[in-house]
Amino acid sequence: MPVRGLVPRAAADHAAELVVRNARIHTQDPRRPQAEALAVRGGVVTAVGDDRDMAAHTGPHTRVVDALGRRVVPGLNDAHLHVIRGGLNYVLELRWDGVPTLRQGLAMLREQAARTPKGQWVRVVGGWSAEQFAERRLPTPAELNAAAPDTPVFVLHLYQSAVLNRAALKAAGFDRNTPEPKGGQIVRGRDGEPTGMLLAAPSALILYSTLAKAPVLDGEHRRTSTRHFLRELNRFGLTSAIDAAGGFQNFPENYSTVVDLAKSGRLSLRIAYHLFPQTPGQEIDDLTRWTETARPGDGDEWLRLNGAGENLTWAAADFENFTQPRPELAEYEAEFEKAVRLLMENGWGFRLHATYDETIRRDLAVFEKLAADGLFPAGNRWLFDHAETVSPASLDRIAALGGAVSVQNRLSFQGEAFLRRYGPGAAADAPPITAMLERGLTVAAGTDATRVSTYNPWVALHWLVSGRTVGDLALRPPSNRVDRRTALDLFTRAGAALTGEEDVKGVLRPGCYADLAVLSEDYFAVPEADIPHIESLLTVTGGRIVYAAGEYEGLDEELPPIAPDWSPVARFGGYQAGSRPGRAGARQAELLGGAVAESEEQRRWRAARGLLPDVADGGPGTDTPFDPCFF
Repeated sequence: MPVRGLVPRAAADHAAELVVRNARIHTQDPRRPQAEALAVRGGVVTAVGDDRDMAAHTGPHTRVVDALGRRVVPGLNDAHLHVIRGGLNYVLELRWDGVPTLRQGLAMLREQAARTPKGQWVRVVGGWSAEQFAERRLPTPAELNAAAPDTPVFVLHLYQSAVLNRAALKAAGFDRNTPEPKGGQIVRGRDGEPTGMLLAAPSALILYSTLAKAPVLDGEHRRTSTRHFLRELNRFGLTSAIDAAGGFQNFPENYSTVVDLAKSGRLSLRIAYHLFPQTPGQEIDDLTRWTETARPGDGDEWLRLNGAGENLTWAAADFENFTQPRPELAEYEAEFEKAVRLLMENGWGFRLHATYDETIRRDLAVFEKLAADGLFPAGNRWLFDHAETVSPASLDRIAALGGAVSVQNRLSFQGEAFLRRYGPGAAADAPPITAMLERGLTVAAGTDATRVSTYNPWVALHWLVSGRTVGDLALRPPSNRVDRRTALDLFTRAGAALTGEEDVKGVLRPGCYADLAVLSEDYFAVPEADIPHIESLLTVTGGRIVYAAGEYEGLDEELPPIAPDWSPVARFGGYQAGSRPGRAGARQAELLGGAVAESEEQRRWRAARGLLPDVADGGPGTDTPFDPCFF
């Protein structure tokens, strides 16, 4: 846009492609923490400074964006996001992320069922909790049957349970003769027929294996779905993510979509991915094949291999269903040691799903055994994911072995269940973030979306800062919270460290990736309760405007229409943004002030017409207005 006083001076072949000016830029560069403007060329930042400094970088074809005094931050980096799997399914899912009432959720479900063609399912998969609803409860099978009598409906609630209607039970093949699955429960009525409730007891395998029976998208629709999911992530200022693989995500077939998009230059989010053996008993064979054909770092700045995990062997994974007791794992160390040795000897890093300190201690014992052979620390990047109950002693051992930790806001959604099972003392330290930071550990933050937490990173940032769940329950005390600058650092620079990109990502300084977000609200100034409601108005990844809203609408890249046309996303979108609670009190005072003003105006109107006798006349006085109709 033309900007008064900013005269192009740079030659066209040396000018910046993009200039952002009139901003409050939080650079995260200690040498220049704040700035007004920056210039971008070739996908990297070429200048950071004041508005007047940008004239030398502005040419006749430079796109100049006026930030209108808004806060600009480095692009967010989710250090644990199931982005590949989420993209393959995004347009098929009805999102209850951010929905404030179950009543609204059921209304959305009822409308979507009417739009869904025969043979397809309505699926609500993660990103919500019963605690976020005003009703504080799950939907019942009866409510799903009433909302969708003929269309299969599957509603997943965290790692705990799923609710199905009769049509979904039939489509999934559940009846009175279906045997009880290992680690799960099919709730049955008096007649022996399934009621529609599935329980993880404690394993979520029954939930995910049931969801896997629903129809999937074909190749072109997968590409469209993934692009729209990445655009949804860009909506919140995300420019990078570390994919944590996960169950039912097979390599290479489920990775082909992002590979195709990367080859054609259509990724709007940088992805570093992990490989997760999917078949129990075959893990060592898979890992051996992968280490012989690839190395972490293969790829480019948009799509790169980052290592193995988040499981290396299935037997070593603990389940984090906090409505159930902590699982007692059988002996797994022998096979687990083979997997870790194989990776470390071949220069592969890894990440490990570990919720409980009991699991972490057993894993560390294996690492310490391998340290005797010089394999720890050996320069390979490795980390524990989750670590809600990790102990101080285990943190010391992680630090000694050169490890890191990635924390997620799973307790934003499961905090109440954790509190009921383990008590307030354990909940106050789950996870012990300040203890991790005090030891100098690299601590990166993420969401673990999409099957438990929402992918909205500002919900996670709010959890880091406030210690509160989406149901507004305070779990972590101030001593185990972080300030806003630290929380942002965990969502930017720390994530870059986990992929070896800390020199080029997470900081806005010359030579670094031009990844940034112009925020709808100033993250450093809004009331704490409003942090989850922040969005990006303009997201830039590698100098490309990948998301634009508000005054900038239309500046981003065009996407193909959402397909299929009956997609829930086509009707409802993704995350459901609500009103900002921090403004509720101010708005209430504003409305009350308006009402008072109207009352005063009415009093003057009545006084002018003699309907408010003066006290001197023996009337009730101006403080007690009366109307002769009621006198």
